Amino acid sequence: MITKIYNKIGWLLGAALLTINCSLFTACESELDIEKHGNLGSQDTYYTTDENVNSATASLYLQMRSLFYTWYITMNCLSDDAWAGGSARGDNNDMERLNEYTFDTDNGMIQSLYSGLYSVIYKANLIIDKVEGDTPVMIRAINEAKVFRAWAHFELVTLWGTAPVVDHLLEPSEYRQGNSTPEEHWKLIESDLKTAIESGTLPSKTSVNDEETGIRVTKELAQAFLGKAYLFQGRYSEAATMLDNVINSGKYALFTADAYDMQFRARYNNNCESLFELQKRNDQEQMWNQCDFLMCMIGWRSDVLSYTGTANDIVAQGTYGFLNPRKSLYDAFVDWEMTKGNGTGYRMNKTLLNYDQMVELGVTVNPGASVYGNEGYFTWKTQALKEDCVMDLSGLQILQYNDLKVMRYAEVLLLAAEAHLQNGSAKALDYINQVRTRAQETPLASVTLEDIKAEKRLELCLEAIRYQDLVRWGDAMTVMGEQGKEVPLFSTTGVKWGFQNTNYGFKERNKLLPIPLKEMDVNPNMNKNEGW
Repeated sequence: MITKIYNKIGWLLGAALLTINCSLFTACESELDIEKHGNLGSQDTYYTTDENVNSATASLYLQMRSLFYTWYITMNCLSDDAWAGGSARGDNNDMERLNEYTFDTDNGMIQSLYSGLYSVIYKANLIIDKVEGDTPVMIRAINEAKVFRAWAHFELVTLWGTAPVVDHLLEPSEYRQGNSTPEEHWKLIESDLKTAIESGTLPSKTSVNDEETGIRVTKELAQAFLGKAYLFQGRYSEAATMLDNVINSGKYALFTADAYDMQFRARYNNNCESLFELQKRNDQEQMWNQCDFLMCMIGWRSDVLSYTGTANDIVAQGTYGFLNPRKSLYDAFVDWEMTKGNGTGYRMNKTLLNYDQMVELGVTVNPGASVYGNEGYFTWKTQALKEDCVMDLSGLQILQYNDLKVMRYAEVLLLAAEAHLQNGSAKALDYINQVRTRAQETPLASVTLEDIKAEKRLELCLEAIRYQDLVRWGDAMTVMGEQGKEVPLFSTTGVKWGFQNTNYGFKERNKLLPIPLKEMDVNPNMNKNEGW
């Protein structure tokens, strides 16, 4: 049955691309008035067979996969891990403005993420509200949908705070929802995840190396999401208990089958560390149905680089150079793993490379060229390799089959470490040391919150997690108050600081993102977030 769900992805993606992209609150009746071809039935009759419910579930997964690019880029641009990058100033204005905190209510990335989250919620609500029957397929689909709906509301409440809660399919009279409170969001998130966990319909992996069951939502994934939700609310005891359920299940482990960075390669999709990945396949017949620009965007800026030797043999060329790691991230690795650690820098060297290491690999900046938004550091764990390609398009790398990682076990351990530390439990030390041991670092003798913050930044850097942590810890203003003041260019002669902003940096209002201008224009019931 699991394979059957994903066999539908190829042909459903074409339909998913036609999904209405208007916002939840904009009147869309005219766009829905499409001539029907074939006997598809109505919404009220479609969800009455297992086959159709499986198709709806596949469409929900695809909706999440189509959102991943926007979610990943937006979250990393808002963090202090990376520069926006690209070819030159203005290559992507929306990303630059996010990264430098010069954005306003009309930012296209923010608008796309906001509406995309509601598209996930809409697909989930179709299943929750419309599925009729009590077959195992149907009951499981409803509870999977509740997990997706909870995830989307988690993103909405942690990013926007006052975005509307949508817990059912809206009637036309309900399209223009007003603001909701964080408490209303957390209530729905908790209810959805508890219901899914307690339903008995979500499977657990059969073993730590079960690579099939986990390609869909599991009971442990729902527990991990709920534990994270409790932690973000400061409910540490409940968070610790829920996250321990995942850890004690014995169904997950830190990846050690190969080098640290190999867990991000396509050959190790759905490895033992994965709690949830959005699926890709090494299938040339379906490659155009699952292509996306993520790896192309975040790979090195190929047109200003020369590749020889090992790099020419293994690196997928034809990438655009966005989200280059900052020197502050590299310095954090050096401080934690070299100065305070055992001095090997094992995880650091499997995560990002300095320019000397790039040269050793066979990559040099072309004479007279410069790399925009770069301080001489380059990602490695997110760089596409030729082995990751369904087809190696050397000018446009959009055909990788690396799965899109939403949550992995290292995050669960570090969330649990924080929850136990705040709850006064000695388990915090064990959990952080499991992560450090895998990173070939000396175990800590004691642990503080600052230790967990440092470990989490390095272990999960460039994985769309850092920004929400900085905001909830109250560290964002200190860490990113000067972000965007000026932008670097790197060349063989070193780093020069080019473009300068007069208005920049994380401010008080940035504790919440703005309700997008498009939503405010069409919905008189919405109020702006404070400061916007």
